[in-house]
Amino acid sequence: MRLFKIITLTALGSTASMAGAFAADLITVPTSTSPVEMPIYDDAGFDWSGFYAGVYGGAQNGTTSGTQYGLGVQAGVNAQFDFYLLGAEVAVHGLTGGTTAETSYGQILGRAGLVVSDDVLVYAAGGYGIDLGPPDEQDLLLGGGVELAVTDSISVEAQYLHGFPLNGGGNAKDQFTVGANFHF
Repeated sequence: MRLFKIITLTALGSTASMAGAFAADLITVPTSTSPVEMPIYDDAGFDWSGFYAGVYGGAQNGTTSGTQYGLGVQAGVNAQFDFYLLGAEVAVHGLTGGTTAETSYGQILGRAGLVVSDDVLVYAAGGYGIDLGPPDEQDLLLGGGVELAVTDSISVEAQYLHGFPLNGGGNAKDQFTVGANFHF
């Protein structure tokens, strides 16, 4: 019987010590009524608004001047409204080749476009172009392009413009350019 008492006391002692351990893990309910603030991740995509400047290369084909190639610089400003974009741009490029001597060509463009995804812009462009050397020609420019954001401040673009002659030799032009812009 002594063995039975020892086993019983040992079992009671173990149960009592375990009951204290279970009592230490109480379930609590928070009493605060303030809402928990969750961090908000806002990835609005590329910001097309603001000034930009860039370089480009391209080809221009005219009915009397032939196919000419050149490099140029451009600067502009955009304003983005939700997924709409309005902008203006000035550009000048030097041209060589074709049937005429080396020349340069300047243009002033207005742009209107749609931001189709966070980093893709599709736009129409129209404006005025002028040969800054021989031949003395002025053109009404109409066309469009696509611009892709590759980093937070750099984009690449491809653009096509058709030049309708306003004066000069009646030389209609087709211009295709590819370039990169740095957005400030």
